[in-house]
Amino acid sequence: MAEAEQVKVDESPISPIDRRNSLEKHLQTRPDPKDLKDRHILLDTNAAPALQSAAQDLERQRATDSLKKGLEKRPEREELVERNILPDSTAAPAIQGQQRELERHMRADSLEEKMKHRPKPEELIREGILNADEDPTK
Repeated sequence: MAEAEQVKVDESPISPIDRRNSLEKHLQTRPDPKDLKDRHILLDTNAAPALQSAAQDLERQRATDSLKKGLEKRPEREELVERNILPDSTAAPAIQGQQRELERHMRADSLEEKMKHRPKPEELIREGILNADEDPTK
């Protein structure tokens, strides 16, 4: 079957006119330099081609130096925890939200329990903590 489906390859030479027409057609659809620069195929620079590589290396080094300088000024984790920027948690970041929600519910439960055992105003007056004229129920 493979012998029956042999593909014929055209090996005839291309005429110079056909070659020129093909080249002109490709040049007409060629993207403009601005498009190539926007797609980062051509370098967007006015430097001579011989200097473009050095200019690119200098730009990369400048960016590296800027990042290093920024990282040196970066505050330590402990300072960020003290300033309440980072949570004081050793839990994995994926479960820190659930941990905060659990802590919130635990505080609410604790507050509710303490409110149940809160002394009545009459008890506070009897114990001398409140004066009779400070009775919040009146």
